[in-house]
Amino acid sequence: MKKVIGIIHLWLGLASGLVVFIVSITGCIYVFEEELKTFFYTDREVVTIPDHAVKKSLSALLAIAQKESGQEHPVQNIEIPAAPDRTYIFRPAQIRNDKAYTHFGEIVYQRKLYLDPYTGEVVKNENTTYEFFTVVLRLHRNLLLNRSIGTVIVGISVILFVILLITGIVLWWPKNKKGIKQRVSFAWKKTTRWKRKNYDLHAVPGFYSLFIVLIIALTGLVWSFDWFDNTVQWIANGGAKPAKAKPLVSDTTMLHSTAPIDRIYSTLAASNQNAQSFNINLPQKPKDVISVSVRNHIHTRYNTARYQFDQYSGKLLKISLFDEKNNGEKLRAMNYDIHTGSVLGLTGKILAFIASLISASLPVTGFIIWYGRRKKDANEKKAVDIKTTHVKPVVQRNNIRRSPIHTEN
Repeated sequence: MKKVIGIIHLWLGLASGLVVFIVSITGCIYVFEEELKTFFYTDREVVTIPDHAVKKSLSALLAIAQKESGQEHPVQNIEIPAAPDRTYIFRPAQIRNDKAYTHFGEIVYQRKLYLDPYTGEVVKNENTTYEFFTVVLRLHRNLLLNRSIGTVIVGISVILFVILLITGIVLWWPKNKKGIKQRVSFAWKKTTRWKRKNYDLHAVPGFYSLFIVLIIALTGLVWSFDWFDNTVQWIANGGAKPAKAKPLVSDTTMLHSTAPIDRIYSTLAASNQNAQSFNINLPQKPKDVISVSVRNHIHTRYNTARYQFDQYSGKLLKISLFDEKNNGEKLRAMNYDIHTGSVLGLTGKILAFIASLISASLPVTGFIIWYGRRKKDANEKKAVDIKTTHVKPVVQRNNIRRSPIHTEN
């Protein structure tokens, strides 16, 4: 049985190894995306607070951002950090070419506008198609291919990787208690053989990181396949399928003299004084509502409150809190934080980083093990062939009396 499992482990590893390596390395980087941006992107994210300055109204900043992007690119999203020295971020609607094969061909237009909330200055008009962390994320999720293609390739590779983790623990399992020590520690002092050291680098870290890597892989599948996402929520809800809420609509006959976006932001800021940020999705159709996500914790994203407003009057239509969600919705909301380890704060992120790094090393050390055995088998075969060539043939004599004529001949 172990021999069969070993063959499965080998071929699935060869089939998915390169994708697993890319996804794991990019995952290591993206775990600390927010921390790295705070360090490297101060030029666009941080502003100087003027003396006795007052921030411009959100409607005025929106008008500046809209003028910068052009009327053909309506602003779709606004991100407002609570910190007073941060820029406001405006994102125009993305334009995509779904027929393209690569990320750079698929994303025709995707920009991010950073505005100083005090002066209204456009600090940076960024083409996020080529922005470093966007490229890392797209490489992580779809290998910089078209989303419909790359997401499936990554998803299938992750499924194969989950099977590899399961078969790997079967192959790792020692025959007896004496073998446990060899499986859980490096025996490099007792051997100088590189092959043995490489095997330990594959087996020992793989064992210790198994549980965390398995969680990262399974939470990643939620974004790859809708059927997996729905199944996880169905299981979390105990097999029950919650009724879908009726979508809200804006009343096109309701108008207000004050800009609705200013009224909405004023209401949000007053009722969420400890919020970390506000993320506002603007309507794209006449009857759509304005949807706002209020992030309440600096390290996690799941504990958010969702507000929905009428886009014409600014009237509050509905509030959805995290505690009011069903189990499936709560688990889905926590998926990103579980995937990146941020659900456990900085400690969880460090664990996720180390586990992802080990995950990236497994295809490399596994390939070296396979290549070493393949080369060894080839050398052994060659040695057998050489030995066979130099063996003198054995002449078998028949017990037949030969005549003198035969002898002379």
